[in-house]
Amino acid sequence: MTVDRDQVLRTAAALLSRKATATMDEVARAAGIGRATLHRHFAGRDALVRALESFGIEQFEDALDAARLDEGPAPEALRRLIAEVEPAAGLLAFLVTENQLFEGDQMNEGWARLDARVCALFRRGQEQGDFRIDLTPAWLTEALYGLIGTCAWAVQVGRVAGNDFQHMIVELLLGGARRSVEK
Repeated sequence: MTVDRDQVLRTAAALLSRKATATMDEVARAAGIGRATLHRHFAGRDALVRALESFGIEQFEDALDAARLDEGPAPEALRRLIAEVEPAAGLLAFLVTENQLFEGDQMNEGWARLDARVCALFRRGQEQGDFRIDLTPAWLTEALYGLIGTCAWAVQVGRVAGNDFQHMIVELLLGGARRSVEK
């Protein structure tokens, strides 16, 4: 039987985002494979988490590329980004809360690339007068990550409808990020 590594990673992320203490046995069961098969692909939990990190960064970079962040008004580019990132939202929700990924000197440089691209979108929106200038691009980037993660979790556990994912994030973020026009 051929193991779909990407599907195993998605399944592991979904399980670990609900149950951070899940064992490798539980991950294997959730993925529908044996523990030995899981260990052939990932030597242990740390290796699995690092594979999830690389996969997540790759997925998010693909979403950034597909969203064409440099095209059109910044709010529209942000809407496209949220739509493109939705399929990987559960994985990103897990990763942004996995503290071991952000400790020490071994942080994956992919995070800096992602942050720079998203910050550039918010900065462009500020320069064009679409976004508030009293909130830093770094803070708006963190807020976006937080909203994506929270919404993914809320959809996963059935607290909100999956069809509302994009609308909820866009409206909350843009409602708080847009520069108000004084009359």
